[in-house]
Amino acid sequence: MDNLAHSLVGLTAAKAGLGRLSPFATTVCILAANSPDADVAVGFFADRWTLLKHHRGITHSIVGTLTLAIVLPVLFYLIERGVSHFFKRESRIRLRGLVIASLITTATHPILDWTNNYGIRPYLPWDRHWVYGDLTFVVDPYLWLILGGAAFLLTSNHRVKIAGWIVLVLGIMALMFFADGQRAAGGASLWPIRLIWISGALLFVLARVLNVGSRFGQRIAIAAFGVVLLYWGGLAIAHHFAFKSAMVQAESIITPLNEKAIKTAAMPTLGNPRRWLCVVETERAIYRFSVNLGSPKPFEPSPWPDSDPYRMPNNPHFERFPKPTGPAAELVEKAEQDRRAQILLDFSRFPIATVADNNCLTQTLVQFADVRYTQPGAARGSFSLDVPVDCPAESGKQ
Repeated sequence: MDNLAHSLVGLTAAKAGLGRLSPFATTVCILAANSPDADVAVGFFADRWTLLKHHRGITHSIVGTLTLAIVLPVLFYLIERGVSHFFKRESRIRLRGLVIASLITTATHPILDWTNNYGIRPYLPWDRHWVYGDLTFVVDPYLWLILGGAAFLLTSNHRVKIAGWIVLVLGIMALMFFADGQRAAGGASLWPIRLIWISGALLFVLARVLNVGSRFGQRIAIAAFGVVLLYWGGLAIAHHFAFKSAMVQAESIITPLNEKAIKTAAMPTLGNPRRWLCVVETERAIYRFSVNLGSPKPFEPSPWPDSDPYRMPNNPHFERFPKPTGPAAELVEKAEQDRRAQILLDFSRFPIATVADNNCLTQTLVQFADVRYTQPGAARGSFSLDVPVDCPAESGKQ
């Protein structure tokens, strides 16, 4: 998840009661909720491939999370004690309270990151296996609204704080209205998200005017976490049906091609619990398509056209990416020796490789992509790579 969501979790947890455990506990809650993302510091000293290798690595594992949850409050404790000693005043900090607050809020970070399709590796350093929740999009505006609204009601007790919340909300609204044009991933309109967000923000403003925060106190924060759990439960049910629909639709296509599914995923899209991005891998290809829950079957299966190996004419959103064979597979095997390719393949859940020119004379490009995020052959992104490789000597003689 994004760091705004993590920060709101930490702040809301503090207002739910953890902030009372010790002075500085609120600050520790917010920092601890973000602390596993300390691995992004690698990006300041190395290239983006090294960052990709280490992001959501050891700091997001069980061992790393526990370590960070202890180290952060101990640092606060030692610094505060040192400052108090220097100014000859009594220390007010309570280490046990800070540790409890840090343990709880640090644990929320890998849990939130698990819910999306990027995944985490919880068993590092012993096991590099990725696990995925596939419940929420990597950026979830509804989590911002639920947790941010609760935190707003419980912290908007000063003009400076109110001004800060106004700036944050305006920034989010600017992203919603001006980023990525008029449509979200998968072609869905952004307007439902915008309307829900505007309505929700206005309701929280009305609640602030009615002094709801002072009347209900920490129960608002606890209720916000309850709403989040209910939201996740609803998404889990939607994911179940989306996955079943993905299997049915995939079977109707791959069975006539004598292929069998070896891996399937139904992944959330931005702000639309009805639309799910589905990816199916067989021994010969990877398929990508969307499922809309509650909609009639979007197409009838038909033979795959030889003219376009990537798209069906009666459903242009149903894509097929064939795996390389023959000479192309040999070129891919050579490209896989590249350090960057090894990192990308280790990260990728649905990796595919394509060769720019199978009949090359001197050199060609092997294009790697993770089908979750990037279409092979499309403009290069964070989860794709072009590797130049030398053509086989016999290829140049033909």
